[in-house]
Amino acid sequence: MPCPCGLLTRREEPGLSPVPLKSISVTLSICEFVAGVSATLNYENKENVPLEAFFVFPMDEDSAVYSFEALVDGKKIVAELQDKMKAHANYEEAISQGHQAFLLEENKDSRDIFSCNVGNLPPGSKAALTLKYVQELALEADGALRYVLPAILNPRYQLSKGPEDSCLKTKIPVVPLEDLPYTLSMVAAITSQHGIERIQSNCPLSPLQYLGDKTSAQISLADGHKFDRDVELLIYYSGVHTPSVAVEMGEPTAKPDCLMGHPSAMVSFYPDIPEAQPPMTCREFVFLMDCSGSMQCPMNNQDKSQQRIEAAKETLILLLKSLPIGCYFNIYRFGSTFEAFFQNSVQYTQHTMEEALKRVTLMQADLGGTEILEPLKSIYNGPSIPGYPLQLFIFTDGEVNNTFSVTKEVKSNALKHRCFSFGIGEGASTSLIKGVARAAAGMAEFITGKERMQPKVLRALKRSLQPVVEDISVHWELPPGLSATMLSPEQTVIFRGQRLIIYAQLTGMMPPAEATGEVCLRYTLQSKNFENKVTFSLQPKFDANLTIHRLAAKSFLQTKDMGYGETPANDKKDVLKVSLECGVISSHTAFIAINKDLEKPVQGPLTQRDIPRPMLFCSPAALCSPAALCSPAVGLDRSRVLIRGSRSKAMSPKVASPQKIRAYSSTMRTSVESHPIVSEDNNFVQLISLQKADGSWDLNEGLAKILGMSVEDILAALPAKGEDSSGWATVLAVIWIHDNYKDLKCEWELLERKAVTWIHIHAGSIRHVLIEAATALLKSSVDPAVFSL
Repeated sequence: MPCPCGLLTRREEPGLSPVPLKSISVTLSICEFVAGVSATLNYENKENVPLEAFFVFPMDEDSAVYSFEALVDGKKIVAELQDKMKAHANYEEAISQGHQAFLLEENKDSRDIFSCNVGNLPPGSKAALTLKYVQELALEADGALRYVLPAILNPRYQLSKGPEDSCLKTKIPVVPLEDLPYTLSMVAAITSQHGIERIQSNCPLSPLQYLGDKTSAQISLADGHKFDRDVELLIYYSGVHTPSVAVEMGEPTAKPDCLMGHPSAMVSFYPDIPEAQPPMTCREFVFLMDCSGSMQCPMNNQDKSQQRIEAAKETLILLLKSLPIGCYFNIYRFGSTFEAFFQNSVQYTQHTMEEALKRVTLMQADLGGTEILEPLKSIYNGPSIPGYPLQLFIFTDGEVNNTFSVTKEVKSNALKHRCFSFGIGEGASTSLIKGVARAAAGMAEFITGKERMQPKVLRALKRSLQPVVEDISVHWELPPGLSATMLSPEQTVIFRGQRLIIYAQLTGMMPPAEATGEVCLRYTLQSKNFENKVTFSLQPKFDANLTIHRLAAKSFLQTKDMGYGETPANDKKDVLKVSLECGVISSHTAFIAINKDLEKPVQGPLTQRDIPRPMLFCSPAALCSPAALCSPAVGLDRSRVLIRGSRSKAMSPKVASPQKIRAYSSTMRTSVESHPIVSEDNNFVQLISLQKADGSWDLNEGLAKILGMSVEDILAALPAKGEDSSGWATVLAVIWIHDNYKDLKCEWELLERKAVTWIHIHAGSIRHVLIEAATALLKSSVDPAVFSL
């Protein structure tokens, strides 16, 4: 079944006005680190003929969608979750009989895209389609909880052998942002027993209103949002790192053997993992870099925003400089094809680092489409290096349409490696980025808006170098007659600073209200045993939405559901059972609602008409390509003529005028050309570029220019005449970076540690003299303790 984007109508006759998507309204309720969302899409049929309407929209892949309903001319029609094939058949039969029908489903290619069909919308009718979902909020490094309302669905690169019934095959016309005919509104209520310190957003908000004390607040999206970015909220609580356990009452009417029939527990741990020295065993690092055409797009829609590919190149320079001596590494670039810098991973030396840096500097977004599966297979099929566990870093804007196949490939090789993934720019696929990281026990990060890529990537590199936490287990202390069954997958990795969420089902006789239980997380780090305990009340709380049960079901589905065509038969049976029992949608189920109470069946052919998507701020090459001009985005519409029982091919979509395209291209050209890989005024990147693989700096004109001195003056200030100038230059570089880029410490911390180690080895006898002299020469107040190991 074709599934175009947005609510669509078209008849192949000129002169008819489109049926617009009028508005999207979102009600957001955040309690601690869980969000409940109700999103309503309001449409109106102003035509004199009945419509079959469609919309496609992005959704965070962690969202547990549990409700879908339509309000048509005052009548509410609640959908039922069914096996997907059965739901499709019921929908088609209802439409053919003139009944109103509504179908909501995950896209077959990706868990973060949903499509909805609205069948037989009579002339003059209004339709309000509401879906509800819950999700965990991601914890950021600075303690913020991040909620993202996806508003951008980027064009997904189409494989030639991709499925024909994917809504991603559909092409959509585009218009400038100012001509977009629909609006977005959002109201958010936030509550936390710890107190709400502040809320930040990448979009204009109304002033924060506290409701009584600071444990509850309300905020709303300012008018005028135009779908040029996802809506992001960063919420800061006073005590976000407090372990907790919440017990939720089961559904009384559920079957005894059903997940919904028993109380469920949601446990949040913040393991206090001590900082430890990296083990002697080193690593193999492979960096897989997206060089498809879409990487020419800017990081955000601000003037002179850096291209994604340029930000990625600067990040690669930092990574290459921060790698530990003795490791192995390789870099792959991919698009429609792929290529490796080296035939196999090579040892990290000054020579191999310089060779890689030269190729990074020349790297462009010139490889066409986004086909990540083949380079992954090449990496996994390559020879492994004994004693050097593989750490895979994937950089992409996430615009692929075979997400499940990619995730399955990563999962099948999970024992070989850990995978750290990075979604670059607005609208990166959460299904791809989170899916591959989860499949290989790594971490996923997203870089949007004005965020710098470098700190998130360097944080992941630090995590990849951490000693492995082993023997992870969860133990429950409960009253006699009560037991806990784990619903979350077995935990195989914990990183320092990570939050760990676990779901369990409590079965047996619930004790009196005053009874308590205890749950303990145990693990081993470098032969030392650690444990974190939480004591909690066993009195379950009532929640009409059964939030914890839905999240527990979603956690289970994410580990078993590998897509409509990729899930093994045994797992599919479990997926269907949990999905249908818990009412949480999966790739094998769909929501279906049928209204048979019309006074008379809808008569006449169903027609469709386009609602365009916004023209986003992108590169000239991408803007001028058919794929970019005619591709899906949230709330955007594509159409076909529908005669009962037969569906004809869609007309060619309209595109923006050449004049407007040229205007956008001119603007982008100015932005693109203003960001070379290492700009002359970026002393930070210049200094990093001069560092050698062993961590040292040579004393040369490049370093002298950054320090604002001449080489002669620097040599004259060398306190130990006749000593190697590299030690002097390295001490100066370390002090200078502390003085000038203290706020970027997370980006240079690893390469600075390499430099300090080198100083201890090569300038140990005169280290203190060099540090004292360098501090005086640079008029620095840096504490000499920074040179301690």
